[in-house]
Amino acid sequence: MAQVTTPPLTVLDVGSGDSWFATQLLADLPPGAIIDCWDANYTDADLSESIDSRIRRCATPPAETYPLVMALDVFEHVKDVEEFVRDEVACRVAPGGLLVASVPAHQCLFTRHDEALGHFRRYSRADLRSLLAPSFTIVTEGSLFATLLAPRATQKLREKVFSLRAPEVHVDSAWTHGPAITGVVTAALNADARSALALRRLRVRLPGLSEWAVCRPDSDR
Repeated sequence: MAQVTTPPLTVLDVGSGDSWFATQLLADLPPGAIIDCWDANYTDADLSESIDSRIRRCATPPAETYPLVMALDVFEHVKDVEEFVRDEVACRVAPGGLLVASVPAHQCLFTRHDEALGHFRRYSRADLRSLLAPSFTIVTEGSLFATLLAPRATQKLREKVFSLRAPEVHVDSAWTHGPAITGVVTAALNADARSALALRRLRVRLPGLSEWAVCRPDSDR
């Protein structure tokens, strides 16, 4: 009798950058899973870099569809974002599949740091819903990083008060703070996320510095 095998799970990580999140996600996926990292900014050197045999990079939109598509902190970087979601993202979520999206929250907290990161905007809960509604049905949604709101609000206030003397912001994506500080920061953010999810189960929603949503494509309605 011929052996029946299950095709490996394939995941699309849109705007995947250095593929750090994809490498972390692999540990939670079944053996044989493949993650396609799609980022229009990949150079030839990025495309040829050896990361993991289960991670494939591409600088142009992949032709296939996926049971799971992730767009984590991507939409704020796209100028014509409605068109991008409709024409580039929605068509890559397979019927019965899911889109997981996250965005920075609260336009009132838009700072020079956002500009340095190439952000066009930040989002409210309603903004994210409105962006996704033409192509997706939201299954669940929430906020993250409530503990980071106060530091960002302080940064925004300082920028407004000292706007004439504020230095140009330079962003270095490399994390260089060592294992001790990394461990403390990681533990704090994990605790923040766990608290937000626990409160959400109690139908208590705290505002956070990020908004997220899990969606199904229109074809599943």
